[in-house]
Amino acid sequence: MDKKQIFIGMLFSSFFGGLVAIGGYSLLQEPSDNLIQTEQNDNLKFTNYSIDTTQAIVPAGLNFVYAANTVTPAVVHIRTTVEASGGYTSRTPLDSWLRDYFGDQGRPQGRGGMGAGSGVIISEDGYIVTNNHVVDNASEIQVLLNDNRTFEAEIVGVDPTTDLAVLKIDEANLPTLAFGNSDRVQIGEWVLAVGNPFEFRSTVTAGIVSAKARNIGILRNRNNLQIESFIQTDAAVNPGNSGGALVNLRGELVGINTAIATPTGTFAGYSFAVPTSLVEKVVEDLIEFGVVQRALLGISIRDVNSELSEREDLGVVFGVYVASVNDGSAADDAGLESGDVIVAINGREVKSVSQLQEQIAINRPGDKVLVDYIRDGKRRNVEATLKNTLGTTEVVEARNSVLIEGATFDEISNELKEDLNLEGGVSVIELEGGKFSDAGIKEGFVITHIDKAPVATVEGLTTMLGRLRRGDGILIEGVYPNGDKAYYGIGW
Repeated sequence: MDKKQIFIGMLFSSFFGGLVAIGGYSLLQEPSDNLIQTEQNDNLKFTNYSIDTTQAIVPAGLNFVYAANTVTPAVVHIRTTVEASGGYTSRTPLDSWLRDYFGDQGRPQGRGGMGAGSGVIISEDGYIVTNNHVVDNASEIQVLLNDNRTFEAEIVGVDPTTDLAVLKIDEANLPTLAFGNSDRVQIGEWVLAVGNPFEFRSTVTAGIVSAKARNIGILRNRNNLQIESFIQTDAAVNPGNSGGALVNLRGELVGINTAIATPTGTFAGYSFAVPTSLVEKVVEDLIEFGVVQRALLGISIRDVNSELSEREDLGVVFGVYVASVNDGSAADDAGLESGDVIVAINGREVKSVSQLQEQIAINRPGDKVLVDYIRDGKRRNVEATLKNTLGTTEVVEARNSVLIEGATFDEISNELKEDLNLEGGVSVIELEGGKFSDAGIKEGFVITHIDKAPVATVEGLTTMLGRLRRGDGILIEGVYPNGDKAYYGIGW
C-alpha cells in the first residue's frame, strides 16, 4: 500500500471518529443542556415581574394585612370649623403648637379656622373616640367615613386631662374596632398606626412599641390633674393622625395616637398614644355621665431616683415618693404619710408617677384599691377608698354646684364668659355666712384666681381649696358681672 492510500485511510478514520464522538456527546448532554437553560430562565426576570402575594410566605405574627383590613373601615377623618372670636383661647401652654401640628394653622386673632384629625368608631350606633385637641373650640364637626359618607357630629364629652373626646353621629350598623388590652402590650411588639395624615385618608404605618408609661410633658392642667402614660412607638405619625388608631396585629385597639416628639412639627422618629386602659374608662364615663369620674388618692408625688433615695434614706431607687398627703383625702383616711414610697397598686408594680396615675385613673370614686408602699425600709399595704375632686365618693355631674364654707359655687355660663372675656371661672351663687361672706365677697362674684393660680371650674376650685391646711392664708381674685374687679384675703 502506497503512502497516498495510507493518508486517505487515516483521514477517513479521523473524520468518521469525529462524527461518532460529536453524535455521542450530543446524545449524552441533551438533558443537561435543558436543565441548565431552565435554571437560567428562573433566575432572570423582567423588571415588571410581580409575584402572587397570596402565595407569599410571611413569618408567623408579621403579616400586617389582616390588621390593616380590619382597622381601616373603622377609622374616620374629622374636619372641624372654629368660629372667629375676639381672642385666642387656649387650654395648655402648648396649645399654639398643638394647633399648628394638628392642622389648625395658628389662627390670627379675630379669624376663624379649619382643623383636621382622625377618629375611631367604637360602637355600631355611631360613638367615636378622638383627641380633645382635635375638636377643641369647634363650632362644626364633620366625620368622613372610609366609604366616603359624611355626617355631622356632636360632642358627647371631652377630657382635657387625658386629651380624649367622644363624638356621636346618627347612623347604625357601622364598622367598629374592639378594645384590646394595652396592659399586655410589650416593648418590641409590632403595632400599626392608622389615620389621615396630611389629608391622605386611611394611611397605615407600622412600627414597634418603644416604651410604655411615657410622660412627655405635653398636657397641662390648671389643677395639675393631667395624666400622661403614653405608649411610645416608632410608627410614623404626622399632622392629621391625631385621634387615630394604634392597633396590635390582631386588629385590636391598644391606643389613640396623640402626639409626636419633633423639632420640626412632622414625624422625626417617635409617636405617642393614650393607652386603651385609660381610653376605655374615659369613654365609658363620658357616654354615661358626660364628664369623667376622676378618682384621686389625694397626694403630691414624684419619681424616686438615686439622689432622692440617698437624701431621704428610702432604701429603694424605684417607686413613687409621697411628698405630701392632703387632709381628708383617700390617702389620709388610709393612713399613708409623707415619705412613703408607693411600689404597687392592686398588685401591679408602679415604678414611676405615670404608672401610678394610670393605675389610679382607671378607677372611679368609691372604688377601693390596695396600695403597697415602703416605710422605714419595710414593705406594707393598705386599702384606700378613692375620692373625687370634690372630696367625696359620689358621682360627679357634668355641671356641679358645691357648698364650701357657707358659699355655694357654680361654673359660669358661656354667655358670661364672653361678656367678661374669660376662659372660665366659678361664680358665688349663694352665701349663708362663713369665711367667704366674712371676707366681704358678695353673691355673683366670679372667682378667677386663687393665689394667682387660675380657676376655671368647680373641680379646679375644690382641688385648690382641698390642698389648703388650716391656718393658711389665700388671696382670691375675681370680677363681678358688671366688670368690677376685686381682691379678697381669706384665712383658712
